[in-house]
Amino acid sequence: MIAIIHVFHKYSGHKCKLKKAELKDLINNEMSHFIIVSHSQLLNEIFADLDQNRDLEIDFQEFITLIAMVTSACHELLSPDHNH
Repeated sequence: MIAIIHVFHKYSGHKCKLKKAELKDLINNEMSHFIIVSHSQLLNEIFADLDQNRDLEIDFQEFITLIAMVTSACHELLSPDHNH
């Protein structure tokens, strides 16, 4: 949990919110084993899905949604009854 918080603050800084470019850097640098944002359309879709209050920034609560989505996808892939 502490690692997740530290990574968020590493990219959001003292303002505690991520702009689109910061979210892209965070995903590509810290989550590249799970998701890679190589084109702007995918980044725009992820950002729009996360930005629930439409303030054009991702706060920590919105960021946790991304963590939950990636964790859920990994769980499905790693579960014993997952069909290959």
